[in-house]
Order: sequence, then structure tokens, then C-alpha cells
Amino acid sequence: MRWASAHATNTDLVSAVAQAADAVSVKLGQAADIAFVFASPHYGAQAKMLPRLLAARLPVRVLLGCTAGGVIGGGRELEHQPALTLTAASLPGVTFHSFACETDDLPDADAAPRAWHEALGVPGDPVPHFVLLADPFSFQAERLLDGLDYAYAQSVKIGGLASGAREPGGNVLVHGTEALHTGAVGVAMSGDIVVETVVAQGCRPIGRTLQITRCDGHILHELDGTPALQVLQDIASDAPARDQELIGQALFLGLAMDELASEHRAGSFLIRNVLGIDPRHGAMAVGERLRNGQSVQFHVRDARTSADDLTALLGHFGDEPQAKDASGALLFSCLGRGEHLYGEPDHDSNIFRRILGDLPLGGFFCNGEIGPVGGKTHLHGFTSSFGIFRPRSVA
Repeated sequence: MRWASAHATNTDLVSAVAQAADAVSVKLGQAADIAFVFASPHYGAQAKMLPRLLAARLPVRVLLGCTAGGVIGGGRELEHQPALTLTAASLPGVTFHSFACETDDLPDADAAPRAWHEALGVPGDPVPHFVLLADPFSFQAERLLDGLDYAYAQSVKIGGLASGAREPGGNVLVHGTEALHTGAVGVAMSGDIVVETVVAQGCRPIGRTLQITRCDGHILHELDGTPALQVLQDIASDAPARDQELIGQALFLGLAMDELASEHRAGSFLIRNVLGIDPRHGAMAVGERLRNGQSVQFHVRDARTSADDLTALLGHFGDEPQAKDASGALLFSCLGRGEHLYGEPDHDSNIFRRILGDLPLGGFFCNGEIGPVGGKTHLHGFTSSFGIFRPRSVA
């Protein structure tokens, strides 16, 4: 198993593809089986030429990609400029099933797993692992994730939503020889491959773990029998000045993923936005359906917290024995991270390199990041979701 990644910043797409493809070919040193291409919006309508240009320069069995507000590859995170990244791999012993679909192609919620296998053309055995890219304007990504978790319960699913456009029809999804403007594309890989995940949500908890005692859908009314807003105000009154500021600017609610755990630590929560507060009734709206009895904890986020969270999670993975067998990785990071959050370029990539070495890394800045938390695949925001690849044969 070999991986290689390269970037190009040419303003002309033809030249950018040529430069990146030639660099990947040299680094890889052998034929590529799969490649992922991500291109900035600056190439405009030319982006639909990506499949044809790459087929001529770097023939591969499977090609996936999309347009993105920022791209990652060849050791760089390239934002606010014309840029293209290409990440390719030679994966002997791996079977590929690629697919493209629209929301209407997905089976009903009560369909059997076999319906999903047939709809996507992906058998459930041997266990496949998925990389998914979707257009946020035209595709219901969470419906796909729910179905994949049901039909392929043991599979890893990572990916992101294209971010190269601000209106419907503006994104390009690359699937083999096709350039699509709607739907989702993906690849399932099975055989001699393992996908490890690191999902850094970039938050830290404040206050203590609480229990929802009254809620209605997305509306949180009471925590531990007290109006939710009152609980938050009590937490804020005891918090240091910096946390009080973050409560007003970057407040989130963490939903415990394992209700049977003896204690809930940082990283064991699914982080969701607090969307609004109703001072009159002491309630708040949360970006996830809630249920009574659920354990939750308020969280905040800033640049330092996000950096510390990523460093800790990658460090934990780096300490695991399987880390030494990693060959390459994909990173799906939020548009709200990068220079916007950290005030410097290449932040997450640099942490990755410092901890895991010069492992080929490609990806893009997303309109929503796909990755597992607590044994279930979720669509995240403000997250960096890594898929780290290694051969199964050395496990």
C-alpha cells in the first residue's frame, strides 16, 4: 500500500492538473488504483473538465473529487487562491465499488439492508469502508449516513460536503469520467484495508454533566428540573472571564454517546450548535433532536481549544501500535477552521505531520464533515475528520 499527495496553484486548470498529476506519479512510483481530486472555485466552469484531464494524465481505476472553498494536499492547506490537490494510492488486495446517487435513489427508511446493497452496488460482505462526497444543496446527506450505518454497521464512513459554490448547481462532483452538479458520489473499499478515524470536534466541556428533564424535538426546556437558560446562567456566573466570553460567542451542547459510561469525558460527546435562546421561557434551540433522560454538557470552542483537542486525539492515535502501519490519510475539515480560526496557514496539517510524520495527506475544507462519534456516523460542523489508511494484512 502506497499513497502520494501533491498540490498545484496554477491559475490555469490544465496546467494545475498536469503539475499535480506528474508530482503524484513520481512520488507514487507505480500505477495508482484510486485518486481523490479537490479544486478551488477559481477554476469556474472549467472544473467540469477534471475527469477528462486526469484520465489523460493519471489513469486510475477509481476517481472521486469535488470543488471546495479550500483544498488540502502535498503538505499544504490552500485557501483563498486558485489551487488543486491530488491524492492517489496503490492498494493491492483492495476491491473498489464506486457509485453516484441522488436522494431519490436511496431506499426507504424501513428498507432491508439488502435494498441498500442493491441500490449502491456495494455488497455487505466483506465489510466495506466508505469515502463519501455530497452536494449540500441537492442531497440529504444525513439520510444516506443513517442508511449506511444500518446496512453496513461495521463499516467506517468518512467524507464531506462540497463547498465550492454558494448556490445550487455550482458545485462539481467528480465520479470517474463524470462531472456532476447534484447528488453524492462515493467509493466502498474492502479487502486488505483498514480505515482508522480521528474526529476532532474542537470543543471543551464547561460546567458538569446534566440530564434533560424536559424537551420537545430540538427545543431544550429543562436540565435537572431547572430551566435550561437558568442552568447556563449559573454555569456562566462561576466561569472565568474567557469562558463567559465564549459562552456568548461559541456555545455548544454535547450529547453523551454512551449513557452507560461511569463518567463522560471530553471527546465522548456529539457536539451540536446552540441555535438560539428564548429568555422569556428559559429554553434554547439545539441543532439535534433531543430526548428526555439524555445526558448532556455545555461546551465552548476557540482556537486554542480546537488545537489542543486535535493534538490530544492525534497523539492518542499516534501512541497506538497500528499507527506505525499507516500509509496515507484524508482530511475533511470545516470551512470555519483553517486560517479563519487559527490565523495561520496549514494548522491542522502541521499538527498531523508533527505527530504522525510525513504521511501523505489530502482533503478539503467542507460545508459539513462526515465521521463517526460514539459508534454512529454523523454530519458535523467545525470539525476535522481524518481517515487514516493502513493494510489489514499487517494487523
